[in-house]
Amino acid sequence: MKSKLFMAFVTSSILATSVVAQDAATYRFSQGYPTAETSVKARDDGDLQRALTAYRFWYPTVSVEGIFNGNRSVGIDDNQAIGGAAAGPRQVGFTLNSDTPYGSATLDVSKGPIVVELPPGAYIGLVNDHNQGWVLDMGLPGPDAGKGGKHLIVGPDYKGKVPRGYLLGRTPTYKNLLAVRALPVGGDQDKALKALEAIKIYPLGNPKQRLKFVNTTNMDLDSTSLKWEDNIQFWEKLNEIIQAEPVVNKFEPMYGLLQALGIEKGKPFKPDDRMKAILEKAARDGRDQLLVSAFDSARADKLAWPDRKWEWVGLVPGSAQFETPAGIDLEARDRWFAQAIVTSPAMFRRTAGAGSLYWLGARDGSGAFLDGGKTYRLSIPQPVPGKLFWSVTAYDAQTRSEVQTDQGKAALRSLFELKDVTGSEPVDLYFGPTAPAGQEGRWIKTVPGRGWFAYIRIYGPDKPAFDGSWKPADFVEVK
Repeated sequence: MKSKLFMAFVTSSILATSVVAQDAATYRFSQGYPTAETSVKARDDGDLQRALTAYRFWYPTVSVEGIFNGNRSVGIDDNQAIGGAAAGPRQVGFTLNSDTPYGSATLDVSKGPIVVELPPGAYIGLVNDHNQGWVLDMGLPGPDAGKGGKHLIVGPDYKGKVPRGYLLGRTPTYKNLLAVRALPVGGDQDKALKALEAIKIYPLGNPKQRLKFVNTTNMDLDSTSLKWEDNIQFWEKLNEIIQAEPVVNKFEPMYGLLQALGIEKGKPFKPDDRMKAILEKAARDGRDQLLVSAFDSARADKLAWPDRKWEWVGLVPGSAQFETPAGIDLEARDRWFAQAIVTSPAMFRRTAGAGSLYWLGARDGSGAFLDGGKTYRLSIPQPVPGKLFWSVTAYDAQTRSEVQTDQGKAALRSLFELKDVTGSEPVDLYFGPTAPAGQEGRWIKTVPGRGWFAYIRIYGPDKPAFDGSWKPADFVEVK
């Protein structure tokens, strides 16, 4: 049986094409047959519709390849190393944050299973496949629940036995992303980085081939797909992935779309001028459609509170791949992957005590998008309902990565910049090109001429974060 996700994409493609085909002003028929001009236009329109659907579906696949590519560029090669960083603006990645050190590695299971051995501790981790499909959680949200454990990642070709005592994750692709964070308990970033270094990754049965640790904190690293996403390189990169990975059977309809566009496993990708123009237009338009879903969705359920402009980042609570009882929420999927990376049911929970909770703020209280040339105040009621810590991070709307300025930071965090906040009085935070007098320690610099948005994150959120008894103010422009 085909997955609901892929049938939903196919249905949306057919409907879109049908609407165009039924437009009598667009197409002309004579005695039931299309005119020559109509045939040319219908073929072009049909291929563009297929390309737009394919772009939006395969965007997460190309996006995660951006992470693999960024890692390789600084010496974090597949099955050779794990990178770790106390991240900041110089690590460009879709809504990465500076709250916790990150670790990431590309796990290639084409030659056999890989073991990820976590010590006991405050880790939050997961593995996603090459299509950003969820494979398993690990650490606090996973089956080891922070007590440590050996996680075994098994690929599609593996026919051997699974040894006892391992926490199993089966993946349909060869290349997989390991993403893990170590919580800086007590604000100790160095200790958290060392916790990442303590993770052991090695081929099953060969612990001596442990991946080395590379500290990328002081390296410039771009793990996005920005350079590919609005041009022919998107399709070239996707073709490389299709050629290298096994066919995932439940994706058959989506491979069919690619085949119609000239991307087929085992065959060269050589688009002619006509197809190249169609694919480039689809990349530009598809990317822009994703960004509209990300920042200007018309749906009402995006609002976290009816009297605020803050929005839920994940629109399908508790899902692994945006599934609902009625089908796959395609716009929620578009919205997430345009802003962020990786999926897990633990990331989208809206329950007290869950690992973390995110809200998106892209507008001020008047409804206007946030402007890097203006100054804003954000009032956060105290205490914030979280057992661990909280933060506010500013992101550039074009790169969807932390704002880059000579200030060299993009976050205000309760464990660091705001560790002196006590009591029940709200704390005011500021964002703009220059700091208001006396507020330099509670200010993030923004760039005139560039839009930006913010995420509020609460780690270990309590009930008031969900029932409306606690909520942040909206951004207010400071004249």
